Amino acid sequence: MKKILVANRGEIAFRVMQTAKKMGIKTVAVYSEADRNSPHVSFADEAVCIGPAPSNQSYLLGDKIIAVAKSLSVDGIHPGYGFLSENADFSEKVAASGITFIGPKSKAIKVMGSKLAAKEAVKAYDIPMVPGIDKAVTDVAFAEEVAKKIGYPILIKASAGGGGKGMRIVEKEEDIKEQMERAISEAVSAFGDGSVFIEKYVGSPRHIEIQVLADSHGNVVHLFERECSVQRRHQKVVEEAPSSVLTEEIRAKMGEAAIRVAKSCDYLGAGTVEFLLDEQKNFYFLEMNTRLQVEHPVTEMITGIDLVEQQIKIARGEQLSFSQEDLQIKGHALELRVYAEDPLADFIPSIGTLEVYRSPVGKNIRVDDGFEEGMEIPIYYDPMISKLITYGNSREEAINLMKQAISKYQIKGIETTLSFGQFVCEHEAFTSGNFDTHFVKKYYSPEIIEATYKKEANIAAKVALQQYLKEKQTLKVPSSEF
Repeated sequence: MKKILVANRGEIAFRVMQTAKKMGIKTVAVYSEADRNSPHVSFADEAVCIGPAPSNQSYLLGDKIIAVAKSLSVDGIHPGYGFLSENADFSEKVAASGITFIGPKSKAIKVMGSKLAAKEAVKAYDIPMVPGIDKAVTDVAFAEEVAKKIGYPILIKASAGGGGKGMRIVEKEEDIKEQMERAISEAVSAFGDGSVFIEKYVGSPRHIEIQVLADSHGNVVHLFERECSVQRRHQKVVEEAPSSVLTEEIRAKMGEAAIRVAKSCDYLGAGTVEFLLDEQKNFYFLEMNTRLQVEHPVTEMITGIDLVEQQIKIARGEQLSFSQEDLQIKGHALELRVYAEDPLADFIPSIGTLEVYRSPVGKNIRVDDGFEEGMEIPIYYDPMISKLITYGNSREEAINLMKQAISKYQIKGIETTLSFGQFVCEHEAFTSGNFDTHFVKKYYSPEIIEATYKKEANIAAKVALQQYLKEKQTLKVPSSEF
């Protein structure tokens, strides 16, 4: 593989190209008119404009991207994440054109792209899923039987439901009869259908995902877990590796489960298996992401393995050069997604120009970005500016370094999630490790950050005043020399 086209933009395109160049592979960038001056374009050996700013007129034009690749004698196409990365048809067309798709086969993308198909696929592989019954029940005695089997607390849901109607959480056995009757009554009233079904209630879930690598020679390994529970609008903002709550035993079990999920769809390349972890440390399969993840750097930091390099090697048909026994966790890594969003206004996108843009530098600080000072944040794409990653020998060290890195990150002209990242790193729930996917709902409010801003402004004003008074009182002796 001598030349790779990266079918993406911004920081991920730049990051893939860095590894490709390190491997002695030439790179081709594709870009929209809005990204003409982006760093990934100038960094590539060759670059081709593929259309106007909207992604459906540029980055989502699979046929056009393949045509560009063929015209430039490209050997492989790396899709990054987002856009065409989980498009099975694109994967098939790339392969049909004689170019290597640096990712899984289309079958795996299709199977894991549907939650129902994914659950059906992994059934024979002994993968833990949220216990429950997927057929309607109206009989209280049968409901009690099911609840005993799966264990309390349980969730009763209206079969025809929505909007939280006909939904009841039951903590103990003596309450199930009353809650069943209420749920059925609500369901009949709201939907004209009293059928309900039952599943295990995961009250304080943590979002834990396992990184896997699979080659074409039958080797599959896991590279441990990432904790992704700090989210807003169900999208991750802060990620870390390893998780602060997994024991070695649970880590091993989750890793083995992730490997079985990969085997269930004949997976190839780098993928991520996502799980929910409940308060009793039971874990349940959610889905599989058939691509590189935004948060892959934290795994790279604790394992010393370049995941993009592994993707390329696997795509070239190479065998993994390490086994599961060779892999170990070293230290702790943290990632903050720096979005062009206003955390004081419900994280709405903040569009504008990067009047000042200076990223922090230092030992164990990594910044994956795709912007430079003076560039505009386009409205057409995901508002992520960069990924700020820190590494330490311990979790505490990584968190402290993240706070320092945030304070050194200078961005003016737009609002960003840097202040939110600072809030997270300073919150007792996060530093103690005692948090779940409800972190933002439980603890965050814009007023807290606003109060911090005011406090910092007051301190700065007082320091300036003290300095002024000190200088005013200083006796200035005129010089006698002329």
